[in-house]
Amino acid sequence: MSDPHEMGPFPAQISPPIAEDWDAPGDLDWADREARRQRKSLAIAIVLFVLTLVSTLAVGAQYASSYAAWQSPDFDRLFSTYANLILHPSLLLSGVPFAFTLIGILLAHELGHFFACRYYGISASYPYFLPAPTLIGTLGAFIRIRSPIYNRKALFDVGLAGPVVGFLFAVPALAIAIFYSRAIPASDAHSSIVFGQPLVMRLLIAVLRPGVRPGDLLLHPVGRAAWVGLFATALNLLPGGQLDGGHILYSVASQYHRRITIGVALLLIPLGIFFWSGWIFWSILLLLIGFRHPPLMNRWERLDRTRLLWTAIAVVIFILCFMPMPVMVR
Repeated sequence: MSDPHEMGPFPAQISPPIAEDWDAPGDLDWADREARRQRKSLAIAIVLFVLTLVSTLAVGAQYASSYAAWQSPDFDRLFSTYANLILHPSLLLSGVPFAFTLIGILLAHELGHFFACRYYGISASYPYFLPAPTLIGTLGAFIRIRSPIYNRKALFDVGLAGPVVGFLFAVPALAIAIFYSRAIPASDAHSSIVFGQPLVMRLLIAVLRPGVRPGDLLLHPVGRAAWVGLFATALNLLPGGQLDGGHILYSVASQYHRRITIGVALLLIPLGIFFWSGWIFWSILLLLIGFRHPPLMNRWERLDRTRLLWTAIAVVIFILCFMPMPVMVR
């Protein structure tokens, strides 16, 4: 469900529309077709997972090299050392902390969606990872929902499960990394890649490393992977379209889904002009595909108070993770 690119956005985290080729369980051949579909889905998921593991190990090795040298990541070196890693694959081992943390967080996010689908009897693919030679080694991950979602409760739970589980995995990883990271005065000032600092990261630094400025902290590779997880969570919780936040919005107030999607897309334009150009991509994406939302089979059932409380929690998580300027390359 959930988010992509050049460090940017993760279109990979975007929930694809519900497929229209779903077979009704009453079909005599449905069980066989579903079993074949699941085997094919698993095979594709495994191949993409292995490729993504390699690409994230390569990026993680370069983050580890910079960290060991007490240096911030260098943009040019980040992409110029791939050939060296191919010649010396043993160097990939140093990328394990970053790669395993990142894949673990993204997998937790997608499995949150996957098991929520299983709970409600919704047909869904296994999580698909997207390998790519970006600043994080991937474009994210997604699952494909193949059958209708019956009511608001199911849609809400499926949409919420991914961001909440991913957030719960990312925050402890970030906290541990911050505790063990190195304080280097003005480390950001000498870096060709400057990463934004979400509110939750600033709060953790204030608690775990009092007196250290966020810009002076050389973040451990595990922390950088957790940062990616928080960024993906914020992207997915944007309240619009078929992002996780859009699913939550549609569950709570479907009559406002279209208007809020347009409003969010327009708001992203000035953010893209003044802070990070990647927001322009997300604005266009929402304007192109954000107006439609798969209808529910029973759209009249209202959400209970507990889920409305979880809506407020989702808003808090979004605020804690959102960054107007996620990354700047000098």
